[in-house]
Amino acid sequence: MIDLRRLRTEPDAVRAALARRGIDLGALDRIVELDRRQRAVATERDEVRNRIKAISADVGRLHKEGRKDEAGALQAESRALGEQEHALDADADALAADLRAELLVVPNLPADDCPDGASEHDNVVVAVHGYDPDAYADHQRVPHWDIGAELGILDLERGAKLSGSMFVLYRGAGAALVRALVQLALDRNADAFEEVRPPTLVSTQTMISTGHLPKFVDEAYHLERDDLWAIPTAEVPLTSLARDEILDATHLPQRFMAHTSCFRREAGSAGRDTRGLLRVHEFDKVEILAYATPEQAAEVHADLLRRAVGVIADLGLAHRILDLCTGDIGNSSARTFDIEVYAPGADRWLEVSSVSWFSDYQARRANIRYRPAGGKGTEVVHTLNGSALAVPRVWAAIVETYRRPDGKVTVPEVLRPYLGGRELLTAGPSR
Repeated sequence: MIDLRRLRTEPDAVRAALARRGIDLGALDRIVELDRRQRAVATERDEVRNRIKAISADVGRLHKEGRKDEAGALQAESRALGEQEHALDADADALAADLRAELLVVPNLPADDCPDGASEHDNVVVAVHGYDPDAYADHQRVPHWDIGAELGILDLERGAKLSGSMFVLYRGAGAALVRALVQLALDRNADAFEEVRPPTLVSTQTMISTGHLPKFVDEAYHLERDDLWAIPTAEVPLTSLARDEILDATHLPQRFMAHTSCFRREAGSAGRDTRGLLRVHEFDKVEILAYATPEQAAEVHADLLRRAVGVIADLGLAHRILDLCTGDIGNSSARTFDIEVYAPGADRWLEVSSVSWFSDYQARRANIRYRPAGGKGTEVVHTLNGSALAVPRVWAAIVETYRRPDGKVTVPEVLRPYLGGRELLTAGPSR
């Protein structure tokens, strides 16, 4: 969440930053008023508490002096003040809860160098690699759902039979390709990132910590009986690894990676192209995430982006990097770069990774702090994350890009060691 102290001391700067997102600033007015009232009630409560403590001392002194009548009168006053203190404490807690609820829905302040814009149409294309629209032959202009069905490596019909629409089933070489992509991404980041296998179901607080709740409640799968949520990304559990902890600055940055299944309702996908693997409810992804100090954040962000782009480049896929504008960055993000691959069969650019810097927004929600080396007190850490590799759309781009005139699919060279040296994806068993 945003820094409430900064809103108090620099209200114009906070308003100007959030105005760049094009949002209604009315919530800030409510927050300022709730904050004023909560602090006023808390101050009054504390004054009553101090009066009760002073009376208690006086009652003890009067009893020692044998002045029981005077002590009794003060005790009656103390009881009345105690009831008042209890009521004020309840009011302060209620106002604090309302204040937090308002803060939880206010998005992060965009970074100063985040480009201004109202929507995805204003995103800035930073670089394009390997894309020539005239270089693709007709045999590459076949969509992956047709290729998958022809080779028997993607079974959308049975995926839907098992679980419903937008659930998919990979078969044979298609399933092996999923596994190969995951292992490639893990291996490429094992030099600097600790591998973690977190739970796939997490608590409400864990979802709140990243900003996925309450904002994206309609996009999430909730197990009401146990009050657990299926993770939409490994970012969610990884961010909360150090929740309510104080880290040592000398141990930062800390880096983690995780391969998990991810679950998204895609509740807002009505009217969008949901064919094949373009938009699915469950998918595999390798996530990379870091805790850092503010001073380390820019370098860490650049490193995450280099790593995510590097895997896509080594797969030989045409790709581009977008600097997302203020109107398109995620609710929790201060700065985000998207990586998109070109899928010639679908004839679309497909987002395969978002690499984001969240400043202290998520860590403030999760209460993750660090103790500066040689300094006093604590500071809020910065969190950053990105998709090292999200499988479905990369899978789609590979089978379309590498389709041969005979209908078989050439395996990118970098993946062959993970497929037992296999050079072609064909119909039949994966081996």
